[in-house]
Order: sequence, then structure tokens, then C-alpha cells
Amino acid sequence: MNKTVVVGMSGGVDSSVCAYLLKEQGYNVIGVTMQIWRPENASDVSDNGGCCGLSAVDDARRVAEVLDIPYYVMDFREEFQKAVIDHFAAQYVRGMTPNPCIECNRHVKWEALLKKARDIGADYLATGHYARIAMLENGRLSISASKTAAKDQTYALYALTQEQLSHTLLPIGEYEKSEVRSIAERAGLPVAHKKDSQEICFVPNGDYAAFIDKEPGVKVPPPGDFVTPSGEFIAVHKGITHYTVGQRRGLGVAAGERIYVTDIDPATNRVTLGSDENLLITEVRAEDVCWMGLEEKEALEGIRVKAKIRYNHPGETGILKAFPDGKVSVTFDKNVRGAAPGQALVFYDEEGTYIYGGGTIIK
Repeated sequence: MNKTVVVGMSGGVDSSVCAYLLKEQGYNVIGVTMQIWRPENASDVSDNGGCCGLSAVDDARRVAEVLDIPYYVMDFREEFQKAVIDHFAAQYVRGMTPNPCIECNRHVKWEALLKKARDIGADYLATGHYARIAMLENGRLSISASKTAAKDQTYALYALTQEQLSHTLLPIGEYEKSEVRSIAERAGLPVAHKKDSQEICFVPNGDYAAFIDKEPGVKVPPPGDFVTPSGEFIAVHKGITHYTVGQRRGLGVAAGERIYVTDIDPATNRVTLGSDENLLITEVRAEDVCWMGLEEKEALEGIRVKAKIRYNHPGETGILKAFPDGKVSVTFDKNVRGAAPGQALVFYDEEGTYIYGGGTIIK
């Protein structure tokens, strides 16, 4: 009997080709688009090409018709609101810079959607992520680098559990983006040339602060002080939700040199501005750690890794150390720039191929 797989279809070319490839491999494929937008902001995202856009349903349904597979839209608005939007707003109010794609993958796609898939009898969940799954020598499953470094999406998948990985298929990780588009053309998929989404799906205009201002129940921080690294007053800022560590543009402060946000302190409502040198650090610490290809005990004495501090960071080698309180640190061989609290610290084997684990940056 053929295995059944639920494919999360965003209406884009990657998830569409994912469904096509799995059907060609003999799986019973069911297409599902997650409804995660709210009625009051549906018009705001209707033109967005991401997984939240209303166009996603139309495009995914057309692809499902071409592939002749069952297709459903499932309501995950409550899960998305709680795990992604509420978390996003709360973290910004705390002076942190969250990555909502990580929370969506962790709590919506691989908790809520995978559970729904298993409940309806499916064996697997599949998505169009550029990543692969590998079994390591220690017997643990890990997310591994995709064929194409340019589109590699492993960073946003570090929080998946061993159980979730055992019920996951990631066929797109074996291909370059150009190959995926070629496959879509040959298969006659109507989204073969659809552009990729770049923005956070629920903030299509990129104005995070304005989005948070409108969120019900969020106590938005008031204006406060811009200060120098030594604590001297520079100017008044608009509120800490407008800033992130490493930011240079949009500060509204005239200076004789390039200045950057180097620290955000919600306790004092101060935003520190400094030079590029003030952003360089050697050690990064993280909490809420998820272990994937490595067990925590293997890092108690320290282990060589390659780690990333943000999605587009190429990674730097260093020593990973786990602590009894559940936190970890990576001491890098070279300085890294602009590690923002709230972003993820994701650590791989020293070659950067397999994810060992990751956590939320606190310092």
C-alpha cells in the first residue's frame, strides 16, 4: 500500500513542485493550504505572494487540479495568532528581534499541521523547504544542508523534534532553484514563474512597529532615550519596537560617522547607538535550546561547531558549550557582528552540513 503524504502548499513554485515530485514517486498526495490570515487583515495581504496571501489558495488549488490530487484549506488562525503573532509582538516589546518563520515552522506547520495530517491517516508531512533530512552516525535524525547554498533554509528548521523528522519529507532539498522552476515548467504547473516571497507574510509592508501598534492587548513602549555606549544622551527615540540590534537606517539621528543600534534595554527604555566595532562580539549565549543531531550531554565539555546568528549569516566556527541550566554558548574563533537577542543561534557540525541544535539568543 502506498504511503500518504500531506503537502503544505503555499501556492508557490517550491511547494507545488514538492507535491508533483512526491506524486511521481508513488505517494498518495493530499494538498493542504493553512488559513492563517485574519478577516480584518485579509485585504492587506491579498497581493502578497507569501503563504499568507489570499492568492495562495487560488494558486495552490489550480496546481492541485493539474496534479489531480485532493486539496483542502484548513483553519489554523488560532494557532498562528498565539504561536507566531502574539509571540512576535511580545518579543519586540521586550527589545528582542524574533524570527516568526521559526515559530511558524515549530508550532504551526510541524505541531498543528503534522498532527492534523497524522489524525487523517497520513504517514508524512512534506513542505517545499530547501533542506534535507539525514541519519547521523549517532543514530539521530538531523536537518542537513540543501543542494543549493543560495536557497538553504535549514536555519529556520532547527526546532523540529526527532519524532517530527521521522514523519517529514523534504524533496526540494535535492534541487537547485533553477531546476525546480524547470520541473514546474515541464509539469505544466501554473506557478512555474511565480516570484518568491521575501517579506514576513503577515507584515507585507515591512513596518513591524506599525503592525505591533495595532495589535490588541499589546502595551506599546513609549519614546525613550538614544544614548552612547557610555550612557550619554543623544536624542529621543520613537519606542523600542522600532529598532533592532545592528540597525543603521531609519534612526533619525545625525552623526558624523555611521552609527548602529548596539543594545536595546527595555528596563530603562534606552536604545544604545555605537560604531560598527561595538557590534563585534566573540561569545553568543542562547536559551530555549532544541537539540537535534546532537544530544545535550555531548556538548557539556565543549565541542567544535559552525554556528549562525541569523538567517543570512554564512556561519563561523567556534566552541559550543552546554550548561546545567539548559542554556548554551558558542565562543567563536573570530568576531561575529550584530547578534540580536531574540534571533536564533543555530549550531551545525564544523563543516556546516548537519544541524546539531539551536536556541534563542539572549546575549
